[in-house]
Amino acid sequence: MIIEKLMQSLEAKHPGENEYLQAVREVLSTIEDVYNEHPEFEKAKIAERMVEPDRIFTFKIPWVDDRGEVQVNLGYRIQFNNAIGPYKGGLRFHPSVNPSILKFLGFEQIFKNALTTLPMGGAKGGSDFNPKGKSDAEVMRFCQAFMVELWRYIGPETDVPAGDIGVGGREIGYLYGMYRKLAHENTGVLTGKNLEFGGSLIRPEATGFGGLYFVKQMLETACMNIKGKTIAISGFGNVAWGAVTKATELGAKVVSISGPDGYIYDEKVFPEKKLITYLTYVLHATILSLHMLKSSELHLCQTVAHGS
Repeated sequence: MIIEKLMQSLEAKHPGENEYLQAVREVLSTIEDVYNEHPEFEKAKIAERMVEPDRIFTFKIPWVDDRGEVQVNLGYRIQFNNAIGPYKGGLRFHPSVNPSILKFLGFEQIFKNALTTLPMGGAKGGSDFNPKGKSDAEVMRFCQAFMVELWRYIGPETDVPAGDIGVGGREIGYLYGMYRKLAHENTGVLTGKNLEFGGSLIRPEATGFGGLYFVKQMLETACMNIKGKTIAISGFGNVAWGAVTKATELGAKVVSISGPDGYIYDEKVFPEKKLITYLTYVLHATILSLHMLKSSELHLCQTVAHGS
């Protein structure tokens, strides 16, 4: 495998898809030496086949907002690779979503899933819809319209989407409700569901907990202890929530979390249990929307933000 030759071909076929091209280059550069020890890989063109998705679905999503006006967003599902199992990967609802970002995420999802040793392929999907500032009814109508276009191409043995940025338990519930109506079946086609209708116990915490367990083991390997360590966490969702909770349980001192619109830093107040409870409450909020919360929670946030 000659990486530059392969990248030149990809850049010619996918101009301007910087996120995707960067991800491919980074992955190939890490496996180049091992790959080139196996001439059978090169003969079968494994790398060339691996870097291109199996298929890409693009669709429009018309939906009606609370004012009765029709809105139109774009939706995507990129089924990248199912060599070892059904496609598996999240759905992201965010204005930044485009094919390049989803191809980058879907490509890396192949390896993330394979490393779990579970039989799962890699995929990613989503929409440029922005759930921030939308009512529950608007989010529901959008999710239902999204699933009307997607449901034919997913299934428990075909493609199993999950949540991602902008897609939490609420959105998964709306998506699954519409899938169930359209497919006339109750199946494990979406992960991230609530416990009441087929979800997994402690799934919201799992990723953040797992990250901290890894950090703990890494430090112990270096003859260090996580207890008393100062930690800054990038994120403001499920993963950050789980990471903050587990880091605090393990005796670390979390001083910062961040979201798309800013960050909160306070080395004294942050580890308190009341702030972890607060973080759980505002799991799907952003710092710019905190004025919508009850005055008691707003006062707590201001206390943390100003260090008073």
